[in-house]
Amino acid sequence: MQHALIDADILNYRIGFACNNEPEGVAITTMAHFLEDLLLIDLPKVQTWELHLTGKLNFRNEVAVTAPYKGNRKSDKPVHYHLLREYLVDAWAATVSDGIEADDMLAIRATELGDSSVIVSLDKDLDQVPGWHYNFVKKEMYHIDPAEGLFKFYKQMLTGDRVDNIVGVRGIGDKKAEKLLQDKTENEMWDVCVELLGSDRAMENGHLLYMLRNHEDTFTPPKELCT
Repeated sequence: MQHALIDADILNYRIGFACNNEPEGVAITTMAHFLEDLLLIDLPKVQTWELHLTGKLNFRNEVAVTAPYKGNRKSDKPVHYHLLREYLVDAWAATVSDGIEADDMLAIRATELGDSSVIVSLDKDLDQVPGWHYNFVKKEMYHIDPAEGLFKFYKQMLTGDRVDNIVGVRGIGDKKAEKLLQDKTENEMWDVCVELLGSDRAMENGHLLYMLRNHEDTFTPPKELCT
């Protein structure tokens, strides 16, 4: 892979909170050193990169009915949150996307670039996207194929996502979800989700969890794709 697609939202929070008790200059220097080490040492084959930040608007807020999207998150932001966002935009040309999340932009760009790119993030939602991924905490590079990405998406529909306040099926964790979905076609996996969630909540979870692959994209159940 030659091009890094960097989740700047996660960097802003992780480095921001780590520098809460530090002056502004230290926060900016810490961010700069992290990105330089990431691109020069951890990802030496990368030649180009882009950073993405989430803007104020998010279509998922209107989709969430069962529970407010990300409604369980603390409202507290790092002390240097806005400073670091400005630095990422001004010094690293980070793109701010309104209407969709930074994760969607990473998925869209990864779909466009294929295996010449690598998604740099810690967000497990992005593991539904085929291609190269890099976990910068574990320093782990791994590849997701289309079938594996699809399986992870439907598994998450059943388990939900506590981080984003997306409600799954009560009593179903990763292992049980994997057992329910194992060796099934996409149509069959969708049927399992509808049976256990109900059709309305299955659609809701689908829209909340699905990472867009282009700017006109939306979650569409597999049986609707066939009609």
